[in-house]
Amino acid sequence: QVQLVESGGGLVQAGDSLRLSCAASGLTFSPYAMGWFRQAPGKEREFVAAISWSGGNIGYADSVKGRFTISRDNSKNTVYLQMNSLKPEDTAVYYCAVDVAWSQSSYSRRTSDYDYWGQGTQVTVSS
Repeated sequence: QVQLVESGGGLVQAGDSLRLSCAASGLTFSPYAMGWFRQAPGKEREFVAAISWSGGNIGYADSVKGRFTISRDNSKNTVYLQMNSLKPEDTAVYYCAVDVAWSQSSYSRRTSDYDYWGQGTQVTVSS
C-alpha cells in the first residue's frame, strides 16, 4: 500500500521561506516521477513543480519559477519543495504525488497523470 506523507507547512509572513517534505512508503516499483501541486480555496488543484526519477528533468509553474526548488532523495523515497520569497498568493494546501513513469527522465504537469497522492499540508502566507 502506497502512502505519501507531507510535512513542513505552516503560517509564515510574506518574504519568508518554508521547506516541504514528502515521504513515500510502499513503493515497490520504479521509476516514478514526483510532483507538488496546490489547491487554494475555491480554486482547482494546480501544478507547482515536478521532478523525474533521475532528477535530471525538472519543471515549475511560471508563478513559482525562481522562488521554489524541488529536489528528491531516492534512497529515502522523499521529495522536497524549498519555497523562498513566499507571497500571500502562495497560500494553499500543498499536495505531493507520485506518477508511475515510463522512463527515468519523464515527468508530467497534469494532475490526471499522477497515481498516488498525499493528504496535503497547509501553507498560509500573511501579508
